[in-house]
Amino acid sequence: MAATLKHLKVNPKEAHQSTVIFLHGLGDSGHGWLPVAKMLWSSFPNTKWILPHAPSMPVTLNGGMSMPAWFDLHNLSNLTDSSYDDERGLLASVAAVDQLVQAEVDAGIPEHKVIVGGFSQGGAVAALSGLTGGRALGGVVVLSSWVVLSHKIQEMTKAGAKDIPMFWGHGREDPVVQYQYGAKSVELLGKLGFPSVPKGRTFARPGLRFESYNGMGHSSSPEEIEDLKKWLMEALK
Repeated sequence: MAATLKHLKVNPKEAHQSTVIFLHGLGDSGHGWLPVAKMLWSSFPNTKWILPHAPSMPVTLNGGMSMPAWFDLHNLSNLTDSSYDDERGLLASVAAVDQLVQAEVDAGIPEHKVIVGGFSQGGAVAALSGLTGGRALGGVVVLSSWVVLSHKIQEMTKAGAKDIPMFWGHGREDPVVQYQYGAKSVELLGKLGFPSVPKGRTFARPGLRFESYNGMGHSSSPEEIEDLKKWLMEALK
């Protein structure tokens, strides 16, 4: 993992008071989520968006060919069996993301004004960052993803992690990261002490908000982005 992740940056239109760091999925780049950042930009005039690019590495799922990836991935058919997880790659990505967070803190942005999020593989790293990073983040966003290292995540989770607000969105028709893996991951987070945001409420601190989207595959949707926008408005207050 490079010392500092290459990334796209969308600067705020007004004074910089908060930052969203969002990680793309397997085989993608920061450009893949740039349209979403630009869509939300005007609603968050004081927020900087950082969209990192994953380094290329051989991916077992891809027959060992190199592609942009946050960690090696063996299969998609048993994501709750964490014996397959690339712990070294995962922790290297968490460390690289933490460098980006530290740079924001060094620039004067408090931890509780930094959101770390991601989609699919990026969401797995974002969740692991929130659980194990020991930072009082403003929130964690996990879209169409799963909790990795589930066999040891309880012992890896820092005491204050459950106080970080979390937004989790997942499509019920996801053919890649199946919905069951998202639902099981949210159940696991509940066992780790994350309280659920009551249905119908936008946000709670602490609180894990889990939203399911009918008809949505391994992607996002206007409904999900609207839910995320409203959640972010509360998280960044």
